[in-house]
Amino acid sequence: MMNNATVYDCIGSVLAKSGCWSFLKGGFVLDSPSKLSILYFQSSYGKDVKIAVASSSLQAFSDQEWRTNQQYIINTKRKRAATIHVADSNGDTLQGATITITQVAKDFPFGSAIASTILGNGAYQKWFAKRFNAAVFENELKWYATEPQQGNINYTRADQMMEFVRSNQIIVRGHNIFWEDPKYIPAWVRNLTGPALKSAVQERIQSLMCKYKEEFIHWDVSNEMLHFDFYEQNLGPNATLNFYETAHKSDPLATLFMNDYNVVETCSDVKSTVDNFILRQRELELGGVSMDGIGLEGHFAKPNLPLTRAILDKLATLGLPIWLTEVDISSNFDKQTQAVYLEQVLREGFSHPSVNGIMLWTALHPNGCYQMCLTDNDLQNLPAGDTVDKLLEEWETGDIAAQTDEHGSHSFLGFLGEYRVTVKYGNGTKNSTFSLCSGRETKHFSIQL
Repeated sequence: MMNNATVYDCIGSVLAKSGCWSFLKGGFVLDSPSKLSILYFQSSYGKDVKIAVASSSLQAFSDQEWRTNQQYIINTKRKRAATIHVADSNGDTLQGATITITQVAKDFPFGSAIASTILGNGAYQKWFAKRFNAAVFENELKWYATEPQQGNINYTRADQMMEFVRSNQIIVRGHNIFWEDPKYIPAWVRNLTGPALKSAVQERIQSLMCKYKEEFIHWDVSNEMLHFDFYEQNLGPNATLNFYETAHKSDPLATLFMNDYNVVETCSDVKSTVDNFILRQRELELGGVSMDGIGLEGHFAKPNLPLTRAILDKLATLGLPIWLTEVDISSNFDKQTQAVYLEQVLREGFSHPSVNGIMLWTALHPNGCYQMCLTDNDLQNLPAGDTVDKLLEEWETGDIAAQTDEHGSHSFLGFLGEYRVTVKYGNGTKNSTFSLCSGRETKHFSIQL
């Protein structure tokens, strides 16, 4: 889409093959009213290409229509209707029984990165555990942190952080086994070649995954492999396949992710277009490896939500769980603008039926955060923190106090998760628990006093 005489925005991309039809899906937001939009097709390789369009469609949505659609998906995918039936010991329904319902756990994982700065900081720990049910260690599991010198392996920080997440029933992602970017590979590893390098990477996988077997729900196995290929350059084209094979054997229950940036944020990065992601995933699959999850980092500048949705839709065709793994908004924006854009991204992610979890990249340090903080150093909310708190409250079922109707029942629409219910009738009281899991039918629960 052309904004002016010299600047073009990428609004969609496709990896096309000669002689074949390819499916291109994208989207854009108009900054001002317009009766005309001109779409330009351009080859990223600088070559002249002949393009034939067999079927084209451009559909417009107002902001209200977009939000209405998001809410519809939330109501149908993130919630479920439930009916509680109350009866006495004879099976007779009880009208006018008092019901109190409280959601005690959320099904949807929503969390943030944490760093060792959370250790010994009781206030920060309390603040985090109050909000989030998922976490990821920012740097503490990366190879340069656990083995800065060959043979000097130290998991002390990671162990201490594991104690925190365990004690608060917080699930945690494993990030990462290998990072393909040479800047973040230990210097001693970069200096290895041949069998010595092969031995070192095998020892890295075995050490890390044997120590933490069944502790992490996910592992980012070979991080940012679309942008960098250090290990394949030095160990051969099957290096990544071997990483996934070994990781799967080491911890068969962990979901192994392919994690990268600029996949969902933009289509301007030719290394990480959605089709390149899909192509790489299929190469791994054909190689016989178990790559079970799609990790989209989500380091956004100004979000293009229609493009984001189009990319998520296309990735969803793989049938794999999709997580937004490192969400933040560029520090080039002021804090209020960061909050506005963050809300847009989080609403889009939460309302997409194929997104299974969202992680923020907001680990707090004395000198700030990577790009965006939720609080200041005194744990007072910044605008982005207010946005997160508002959405967390919006995306949970508030306490319900009601009475059973003439049929001895009460119905409600609740977010998926775990619930506690108390029923009182006369002198009798009954406490119970139930789960709301995904499903289209109304879930029925019976309680007998």
